[in-house]
Amino acid sequence: MRILTDQLFESKKNDHVAASGFRLEYDSLGSRDVSNDVYYGVQTQRAMENFAISGAHINNFEHIVQALAMVKKAAAMANHELDRIDQTKMEAITQACDEILYGKLHDQFTVDMFQGGAGTSTNMNANEVIANRGLEIMGHNKGQYQYLHPNDHVNCSQSTNDAYPTAIKLAVLLSKKNLVRAMEELRNCLERKAEEFKDVLKMGRTENQDAVPMTLGQEFSAYAVMIDSSISSITQAADAFRDVNMGATAIGTGINSPPGYADLVVKRLSEVSGFQLRRAKNLVEATQNAGIFVHMSANLKLAAVQISKICNDLRWLSSGPRCGLNEINLPPMQPGSSIMPGKVNPVIPELMNQICYQVMGYDTVVSMAAESSELELCMAEPIIAFDLLHGMMILKNGCITLVARCISGIEANRNVCQNYVQTSIGLVTALVPLIGYEQSAAIAKEALKTGGSVYDLVLNKGLLTRAQLDDMLRPENMTDPRVITGRTDSC
Repeated sequence: MRILTDQLFESKKNDHVAASGFRLEYDSLGSRDVSNDVYYGVQTQRAMENFAISGAHINNFEHIVQALAMVKKAAAMANHELDRIDQTKMEAITQACDEILYGKLHDQFTVDMFQGGAGTSTNMNANEVIANRGLEIMGHNKGQYQYLHPNDHVNCSQSTNDAYPTAIKLAVLLSKKNLVRAMEELRNCLERKAEEFKDVLKMGRTENQDAVPMTLGQEFSAYAVMIDSSISSITQAADAFRDVNMGATAIGTGINSPPGYADLVVKRLSEVSGFQLRRAKNLVEATQNAGIFVHMSANLKLAAVQISKICNDLRWLSSGPRCGLNEINLPPMQPGSSIMPGKVNPVIPELMNQICYQVMGYDTVVSMAAESSELELCMAEPIIAFDLLHGMMILKNGCITLVARCISGIEANRNVCQNYVQTSIGLVTALVPLIGYEQSAAIAKEALKTGGSVYDLVLNKGLLTRAQLDDMLRPENMTDPRVITGRTDSC
């Protein structure tokens, strides 16, 4: 009786497609018309209707699409080895996955990243696209799921609760490669500027007040070290993403998967992805605990904080040009005002600041979403996926832009920097080892009162010769510990 019913339903579907260009698909909620031009199915269509929220669809994030294809391919290979699906189905699934990995069918991943159901709609979107493309490969029509089914075959031995978080982890690992490369180029560019500016003496500042002299090269060298430390922390955090819960199925018990599947699918996924993945030590814990995402998010926030600090400094150092610090020139990118002719704003550092603020905000959301994990599952993994992947994307793009359109073109205003050193009250700190604290304090007081130059006052009072002062103002003497000669009194 069931066979007859299925045959009648298939006949009805075929007549419907021929007449309307739509195929009739059904799920547990009933039947729906689905355009025969698309590879997704009824569950994806329902999700598109239910979650029309952000406009940011899965296909905006190529790494999650690639990761889903990797997961489904590895699962098909493992299921075939364990006699859960036959070779024809396995080959159709793996070929469809390969096509996705080569960049095809990405436009079919149409579900909004913001979704309920803990990622079920994303998982089903992948299952349906792969099943329908696999049916074509096998010589059948889209929707003829009796030959290759989204759930029974593409999703065999899986649940959204292990396939989806594993895909997120793979997507983060893929995104991390690109982000780290961009950050490394940012670090390298800062190091090149540090070398270029190593002989530019300038005033250091603490609490926005004159401090003591340093070189512009030292300033940029410090920035490079900040970026390097962020790279190290992100790289270390990413290592934990190699622990995946494939084989956990619904809650970590492995229900509906054959013996040996968990170890085998992780092995095959390592081969498919190129990452040396590990089966999580406790699949129940790995299915419900989203702490790993919090750790990565915190390190992204750390990078954002440090990059934003650097951009704040670039805006200050380039301020003016006539009524600000004007110690450096940023490359002009565009006119800065619709009303003030000639104004040029530091638009690239400003852009980077805003990117960093967004990443910092995402960290708060990831923390709240991970905390929402209740009992055996974190329902808010979709927003975790969006915030991590979008945060890594914009941070990577921001670093590339910052290097190409700002830092690589920075020039030092050497005379301005030198003049600040000679006129700054902060210069007296460097004089203390030579003329003593009391005389240095008196010089500072007089310079503040009269507006005079510390350099000129020291010369006029005969406290040091010009040769002594000029020697002291050499960058290598101002910025490194050295033997003090020519003191006028003893310590």
